[in-house]
Amino acid sequence: MFLSNFFDNPERLNRWMDIAQSSFLPLLKGALLYSLTLAIVSFFFGLIIAVLTALARLSGIKPLVGIARFYVSLIRGTPLLVQLFIIFFGLPSVGIMIDPFPSAIIGFSLSVGAYSSEVVRAAILSIHKGQWEAAYSLGMTYWQALRRVVLPQAARVSVPPLSNSFISLVKDTSLAAAILVPEMFRKAQEIVAATYEPLLVYSEAALIYWMICFVLSFIQDRIENKLDRYV
Repeated sequence: MFLSNFFDNPERLNRWMDIAQSSFLPLLKGALLYSLTLAIVSFFFGLIIAVLTALARLSGIKPLVGIARFYVSLIRGTPLLVQLFIIFFGLPSVGIMIDPFPSAIIGFSLSVGAYSSEVVRAAILSIHKGQWEAAYSLGMTYWQALRRVVLPQAARVSVPPLSNSFISLVKDTSLAAAILVPEMFRKAQEIVAATYEPLLVYSEAALIYWMICFVLSFIQDRIENKLDRYV
């Protein structure tokens, strides 16, 4: 019924086509310049945090283990949106002013670091202890064995879950709109405010998110197939 009424109204149809054409490039620009960039930068720093946190958990040093556990529990136990609000809206009350884009990077990096640290820790633990013993027999120290033998193997094991985390992060960047980052969803909100066509514009934004995630999933499959050759 809705579709028949819609297509019987050429003025509404033409309006939708005009809005779709004029909004596609701004939405795509927001996705490539902000959403995707935000995801890549945050994931890079998040992985560094994740590796350090995982190593702290595995170190056996009680203060480091306690700090790492507290960090993971805090980040995983609170909503990401609340964390972004604390960083962007809360910290200025104590004199710490951070621009929207850096605030989003900090929030997303901390989130990725907490969740991915468990992936990295599990990947390291999955490496057979014989690999450690073989490295020690060659005269390697703990850190040499970790860097040259264990982490490269753990990286291959952790590729699938970390890839899924990155794809989820691309979609989660839409939360940055709440702290005024001009990423794709923020652009969509601005276009909706000007055109009063939320169904069309948000559907267009969803389509662009889906296309990006489809490409990333294809790249993920290619990487996994390439790594499987060395198993």
